[in-house]
Amino acid sequence: MVADALVAFLCLFEELRPAFTQPGFENALVVFSGWVLTNGAHAVTQALVATDVARRHHHEAFHRFFSRGTWDPDDVGLLLLDRLMKLVRSDAPIRVAIDDTLAAKKGPNVFGIGCHLDSVRSTKAFRVFCFGHVWVTLAVIISVPFSRRPWALPVLFRLYRNKKDCKAKGGAYRKKTELARDMLDILLEWADGRGIHLVMDSAYCNDTVMHDLPTNVEVVGAMRPDAVLTAQPKKSRRPKGRGGRPSVRGKLLPKPAALARSKRHEWQSCKADIYGKTRILYYKTICAQWYRACGTRLLRIVVVHVDHGSIPLRIFFSTNPDLVVAEILETYARRWAIEVCFRDLKQLLGFADSSARKREAVERTAPFVGCIYTTLVVWFAEHIYQTQIAVPPIRPWYAHKKGLCFADVLRAAQRVLAHLDVLDPARSIDNLHKLSPRRTRRQPPARREAA
Repeated sequence: MVADALVAFLCLFEELRPAFTQPGFENALVVFSGWVLTNGAHAVTQALVATDVARRHHHEAFHRFFSRGTWDPDDVGLLLLDRLMKLVRSDAPIRVAIDDTLAAKKGPNVFGIGCHLDSVRSTKAFRVFCFGHVWVTLAVIISVPFSRRPWALPVLFRLYRNKKDCKAKGGAYRKKTELARDMLDILLEWADGRGIHLVMDSAYCNDTVMHDLPTNVEVVGAMRPDAVLTAQPKKSRRPKGRGGRPSVRGKLLPKPAALARSKRHEWQSCKADIYGKTRILYYKTICAQWYRACGTRLLRIVVVHVDHGSIPLRIFFSTNPDLVVAEILETYARRWAIEVCFRDLKQLLGFADSSARKREAVERTAPFVGCIYTTLVVWFAEHIYQTQIAVPPIRPWYAHKKGLCFADVLRAAQRVLAHLDVLDPARSIDNLHKLSPRRTRRQPPARREAA
C-alpha cells in the first residue's frame, strides 16, 4: 500500500519535470520531500536533514536551486493548473480566488521586506503593522471527495513591495491590484476562452483588476456601501445636429446604503448554504452599473442585512445580472477557502519560515511551498483518501469531526515519504515491497541478557 502511494506521488511529481532542468528536477524532489517531512521551523537545510541528504551532499547546491536556478514558479503553477483540471468537469468553469497574505519576517538584508498592515490582527480602532513579505495569490477553488468544504489550491504568486522598499533597492512600484491583474492575464491566456468564475474581496474589486475583462469571466465580489450606481442609458435617437458620443451611463440610482434605508424596496429572504450551514438571509437587490470599477457592465447588486457583529450591511455584486441571489452569496462564501489555505500554509507548511535573502531565492521559495500544498492535495484526492494511509489518529474527544483537513493530508504524505530515498527513488520503490508493514520506523536494538 505504501509502495503504491509512493509510486503515485512520484508519477504526479514527474508531471512537473518540464519546468526544470534535469539537475533542477532532482534537487526539487529532495527539497519537496524534506519540506514535507520537516516538523517545526522549515528551511532548506532542515529539509536535507529530514531526507538524510545532508551527510551525503553539500547543501550549497540546494540553496542555488532557489537563488540561481533557471526555473520559473509560473511554469510550475501552470503545470499544476493543467493537472487540477482533471479534477474538474470539462464543461465546468474554472473557479478562481485572488487575495493577499502577510508572511511575517525580519532581517535587514532580506529582499522585499517591508512594513505592512496585518489585517488579521487589526481592527477599525486598532491597527497592527508588521514586517514581512506580502504575497498576492491566485488559487483555484475545487471540491474534493474527502471534505465537505471547498478547497483553494494556489498556483500563481506575486511578491508585493511597498514604495519605500522599491525606492531603496530599486525596481518599479506595482500595486497589489496590478499584480493581481498580471496573474489574471496569465490565467486568461492559459484558459483560451474557457469560462472563469472569479471571486474577490472589496480590495481587488476595482478598475485595475476588472477593466476590459472578456465576457468569459464572471466576477462575484464585494463593494463599498457608498458606491455610485447608475442605470443603463436609454437607447434613444439623438436630435439631428447634436454632436458628441452617446451616453454610457443612465440616471443615478440610490447608493447601496441608501437602498437599505429605502422603504420603496422591501426586504426579501432566501436560503443559502454559507460556511457549511443553511441560513436564511434578508436582502435587497437591484441591477445597476458600477462605472468606476466595472465600466458599463450591468451588475446584480445585493445588499444583505447582517444581524450580528459591528457591520450592519454587506454589499455584494455579480457581473452576471441573471445570477440568483442565493448563488451569489454562496459563491462569495467560497472565497473563505483561500483564507484557510493561507492558515495551513503558514502553520503547517512553513510558508513564512524560509531564511532566503536574495531576490531570486525570495521570489521562488514561497511559491514553491505553495506548489507543495497543491501537489499534496491533488495526490491525496486522487489516490490516498480512501486508503489506510489516510486514517487520522483516534481522538475520542473529537468524535464530531467530519471530513479530513490538510493536517491529515500532510500526515499521510509523511507516512509515505518517510520510506523514500530521494537520492535513489527507483531502488527505494523496489525495496518497499520487502518492508514489513509494522516496521515503519527504525526498531531499537535488542537488550543484552545479563551475564
